[in-house]
Amino acid sequence: MLEKGRDLAPEDFPESNWNLKRWLWMPLLGFRGPFQMRFFRHVTVLAGAAVGGGSVVYANTLPIPKEGFFSSPSWSHLADWRRELAPYYELARGMLGATQNPTFTPVDRIMKEVARDIGKTFDKPHVSVYFGEQGKTVPDPYFGGDGPDRTGCILCGACMLGCKHGAKNSLDKNYLYFARSRGMRLEADTEVTAVRPLARGGYRIEARHGARLLFRRRRVYTARNVIFSGGVLGTVDLLLRLKQDPEALPKLSDALGTRVRTNSESLIGVLGTRRDVDYSRGIAIGSIIQTDEHSHLEPVRYPEGSNFFRTLMAPHVAGENSAVRFARMIGTMIRHPVKVARTLLSPDMNKYGIILLYMRSAEGTLRFRLGRALGLMGSGLEDGEAPKASIPEATELAGRVADKVDGVPYSLATETLLNIPTTAHILGGCCMGDSKETGVIDHRHRVFGYDGLYVIDGSAISANPGVNPSLTITALAERAMSMIPTRPGVEARPMITPQPPPKAGGLHRL
Repeated sequence: MLEKGRDLAPEDFPESNWNLKRWLWMPLLGFRGPFQMRFFRHVTVLAGAAVGGGSVVYANTLPIPKEGFFSSPSWSHLADWRRELAPYYELARGMLGATQNPTFTPVDRIMKEVARDIGKTFDKPHVSVYFGEQGKTVPDPYFGGDGPDRTGCILCGACMLGCKHGAKNSLDKNYLYFARSRGMRLEADTEVTAVRPLARGGYRIEARHGARLLFRRRRVYTARNVIFSGGVLGTVDLLLRLKQDPEALPKLSDALGTRVRTNSESLIGVLGTRRDVDYSRGIAIGSIIQTDEHSHLEPVRYPEGSNFFRTLMAPHVAGENSAVRFARMIGTMIRHPVKVARTLLSPDMNKYGIILLYMRSAEGTLRFRLGRALGLMGSGLEDGEAPKASIPEATELAGRVADKVDGVPYSLATETLLNIPTTAHILGGCCMGDSKETGVIDHRHRVFGYDGLYVIDGSAISANPGVNPSLTITALAERAMSMIPTRPGVEARPMITPQPPPKAGGLHRL
């Protein structure tokens, strides 16, 4: 396994996101942390970058999408997805240690009040966290003792910085752990630059190894089969370059880079004026409101002291273009000068504020392509509705939360001033089809035109889930791998069988 990011140990994760060198992935500056931000013309993308990928910094949440995802016309003709994925969702939940969140925090109380006010359902999500006894390390509770030791979650709120305590069931604690224990060689700090077909079959993989920006060592590998699993920012970018190279993969489908989805998300931070509360304690996402059949609202948290995003924020306002939004932002500051000033000067945006993640399954797609000048991947619009920076329902819900905390909604300045939406779940770009003309891969994740190449990651997601996609990506990966036969002459090893997740005990109130 070749991974561009670092192989991080718990002590490598930062205490707060002010430690940019340990938190951000910006190799040009020598920053090799697990979190990256990419700013495109039509979307701002938040993603993971490390061994374990997004699982290192994601918010642990493992929901199953609603029916609209499985029946979306974009891929429903390829398989009965609800039926086919059902057993793999259960297997994925077991492997990731999914258990219903047993905690109830002041943030959850506010969300429950909002759900009651609008007549919608409040629930606690299933999450990939080991709760157990806080801070106590125990032998593996998930795989009959064959997995790594785990430590009970201390509810510090730092899930999205990288768990320093051994409670988060990131991929290095399950899939990657067992792959390595069974002999898989994992090479971190290794960036693939080329994949070229060999005349005798198989592929030559060229890579650069090392953490330095310059003078990295060149490495060459050969393989009969190659799986691309770098997510949209990794897989799509690399494949676009390989399609341009006549000696690499020029026969890739022209659908490459199309139907990129943002999960139709809106990220809004509500900063409160009260100082007698602490909203930073708990897990990253502890509750969920199903606002309708197609949309959800979740509160998200970083730990106390992780205030970097405040440098990128501006008051959140609705509006169809930048001029209208800028005017309304100024209006908000004029009408509520004291409240805006108190929130802007808040000593801690996480202790006294709540981040809201709104998601819906409504379609809206972009196209990624390589720029002609610098050759960097950029975004473009496709026919049909584009992802929006302003979603009226999300704005209305943020207003309700702001009323509860006597606060002001904020969003990234790129949304308020430039009308560019933000997503933490960029999907698609290597979508499925029934032929090379309609997709990059088939329903078994095989790349059209190249035997032995597969795409198995978020870029293969071919409809908007409308919920956190990690469980769906894992279920699709389990299904795809079940269809790849064991190499002739090699005895198949017994499957890893997850145990029922340990019970977390009663409700823990904070």
